Amino acid sequence: MGGGLQTTLNLLSRTANESALAVLLPALDATNLDVRHGALTALLRRREPLASETIIRRLDRMDDRSRQIVEEHPGRLLGAFRNALLGNDPEMCALCCRASLWLREYDLAPTLAAVAEMPDHPHFRQACDTLMSLVRLLYQELASPPPPSERRDPQLTRRHVIGALELAVQRFGKHKNALLVEAFLLLVNRENALLKSILQSPLHPAFLCLNDLLHRSDHGGVIRLLLSFLDDPKAPSAALSAAANRSDLRFLRHFLRRLARSTSSHVVQNLKRIESITWFRGDLKVLEQLEDAAQPGVVRLAVQSAISRPSALAVVRHVLLRGKPAGRRAAAAALTEFAGAEANALALAALDDPDPQVQAIAVRQLRARGIPGALARVVEMVDSPYAVVRQAAFDSLSEFTFARYLGAFDMLEDDVRRSTGEMVRKLDPQATELLRHELESPARNRRLRGVAMARAMGLVEPYREIILKMLDDEDFLLRAEAASAAGMLSCEASMLALKNALNDHSPSVQEAARESLRKREALGRWQTIVAGSESPAAPAAESLPAVS
Repeated sequence: MGGGLQTTLNLLSRTANESALAVLLPALDATNLDVRHGALTALLRRREPLASETIIRRLDRMDDRSRQIVEEHPGRLLGAFRNALLGNDPEMCALCCRASLWLREYDLAPTLAAVAEMPDHPHFRQACDTLMSLVRLLYQELASPPPPSERRDPQLTRRHVIGALELAVQRFGKHKNALLVEAFLLLVNRENALLKSILQSPLHPAFLCLNDLLHRSDHGGVIRLLLSFLDDPKAPSAALSAAANRSDLRFLRHFLRRLARSTSSHVVQNLKRIESITWFRGDLKVLEQLEDAAQPGVVRLAVQSAISRPSALAVVRHVLLRGKPAGRRAAAAALTEFAGAEANALALAALDDPDPQVQAIAVRQLRARGIPGALARVVEMVDSPYAVVRQAAFDSLSEFTFARYLGAFDMLEDDVRRSTGEMVRKLDPQATELLRHELESPARNRRLRGVAMARAMGLVEPYREIILKMLDDEDFLLRAEAASAAGMLSCEASMLALKNALNDHSPSVQEAARESLRKREALGRWQTIVAGSESPAAPAAESLPAVS
């Protein structure tokens, strides 16, 4: 732009002579772009009603550079926008409302709110729609950091707009416009004094409207506000009730994901204040629409809230049997909060869940429930194809170690020695080697107990040579124990050693050898019968081998 033209335009933009408009307004249609754009800039600087109205009526057909110039002069059309809202020209009002959204003229909020309080105003609906759109735009700005070039602080703007909305909400009893309350909820945080006052005052004119919006509004701002009360150590009961009883899918997804991942102690305390959850009373079909990450939140809500324990268990049951993996894991873990036949049955059912994590969680709590046969079921899980399940079973059977078995062995009855010994053999990978240390110990008592433990644990065969060698020991008690153990061996060397022991000078050794040979003979006859090579007549009861 030439120096002379620029000087002229600068003069026209500053002069108090109203005749400057007669020069600048026609210049908006100049074919020379420099003239046209310069005239627009000058008119924006003058801020005269006629100039602003002329610019607004041309906004829809402006070129890109002209629109950019308007954007570079924020607030210059604000007076015209206000006049249009309060005037009687519907076309001009519509133009101004569209332009205010394009330019994000948040300073127009007080005027929009004032018109929205007047249902009989000709621009009432236009003002309501524009105000809500402006509030949504501001909410989006607050939700994302502004670009470095942004000159406006969205937080300052937010406080300015909230101030206007607070006045409108306080006058709710006169205008009854719920839109103003919703716009207020989109922008405030839970610490807002007016919001707290309303939620704690059921007789406040705006209470019912505000409470209804907390129950049903699907706008992200309202959902955000409602969820924030979960972390409030003094959360109003109305807010907690609204959060607990909303059943719309969008809210539930946010709410339950929040519960699933939150570790806040305030959340725990607030859940304990929830005594009723309406959507729990239905068929819980909404569970099928919740993603995996949200389903643990259902379980937490049921278990940590103050609803009845049967109701909570019914929710846990539903999630455990029909939920997605993360939900079923949470439900299995939550069973520890419940006792009784139904909870026990669910724990047993969880052992057959396709998810190994669910199985592992159930295994860890099975024995503590005192379910008949629980120990046997846990032992079965030791052979699971899944490492996490095997580890859970081992952890649940941690007392079955060789060291503990050894320490208690002398005090155990024979049948307990055998049942416990079999468990130790299966569960302690070091049992075989540790037993060898006992059998090879220089201490007589340790060797004697070691042979008895080998019999009880069914581990005689791995130490065949050691046990047969003990038949020649100078201690008759050790020889007698070895003779009893040799009866569990099937090799020819053991048969020969037992026959030789019949001539031992100790009657105790002779009797032990005789009993072992009798068991060997009876076992051989029984195995032959089972194989079908002899008559199927069973051996006499006294000849049957004892189960060891």
